[in-house]
Amino acid sequence: MASKTEQMKQTIRKAIHGKDNVIDTVICALLAGGHILLEDIPGVGKTTLVTALAKVMSLDYKRIQFTPDVLPSDLTGFTMYDKNTGNFTFHEGGIYTNLFLADEINRTSPKTQSALLEVMEEGHVTVDGVTRDLPRPFLVIATQNPIGASGTQKLPDSQLDRFMVRLSMGYPNHESAVDILKGDSHETIREMNAVLEKDDILSMQKEVLETHVSEALYEYAVSLTEATRNPEYFTLGLSPRGSIALLKMAKAHAYLADRNYVVPEDFRDVFEAVGNHRVLLSTKAKASGMSVSDALKQAFESVKLPKA
Repeated sequence: MASKTEQMKQTIRKAIHGKDNVIDTVICALLAGGHILLEDIPGVGKTTLVTALAKVMSLDYKRIQFTPDVLPSDLTGFTMYDKNTGNFTFHEGGIYTNLFLADEINRTSPKTQSALLEVMEEGHVTVDGVTRDLPRPFLVIATQNPIGASGTQKLPDSQLDRFMVRLSMGYPNHESAVDILKGDSHETIREMNAVLEKDDILSMQKEVLETHVSEALYEYAVSLTEATRNPEYFTLGLSPRGSIALLKMAKAHAYLADRNYVVPEDFRDVFEAVGNHRVLLSTKAKASGMSVSDALKQAFESVKLPKA
């Protein structure tokens, strides 16, 4: 399957230029069975990346533009009385798909945001007392504009913690910006061929879960988690859910490197993406001018590498 993942990366790169690290991390999160938060200014390719991912992986794909008037039932579905049959009929919402894009999630109401909590954690949704399973694989990718932009509001910590990673696309470099001008990303996506089928993805997710982790690396993962609870740098550190996300992402990173075992470098390469939305800086760290990235780097380097 490693060749399949390489084909997938190469195909997505035709539409997304100069963002190989972001593409790799998104694929890792998918293989780890997690959800993704893309935070950045408008116009840097967030939606293009999601569309290309859906096309390459043969995934059913739905998108909802989150605005203040979007209701929870728009996501979860609703039951309506049909006077012709005399029965109540359930109408599916936007989340009944493989890949759900919540576009600009921080522009809608907290009530609508919270409709995704059960969905993201358990893979099913309860409406009017009836629990319905979602298609598999199931992945939520949400985009949000930076906090402080007009019309935005902060996502609650309980929801942020359900995203396996948070990424930022950032501006392209000069060479990549020229390539973007020369091409047409929408036309490129339309011409893309699927590399994987849904069953391939489920099979790969299973193989990722079975990736070998030594006892020393379990200890290492916990030590990294505990380092994010150092009050010198953080007032909030990684939760046990964050620790599980770190381990799953390390396994997926190893799989993407065509290994069936995890090494310490796998944790290094995914640590910031897993931790940056789960921690809060301490007052002392803020006063010293540290960023979240700086503090996470300090936390990572404070933990000794496990012995071979």
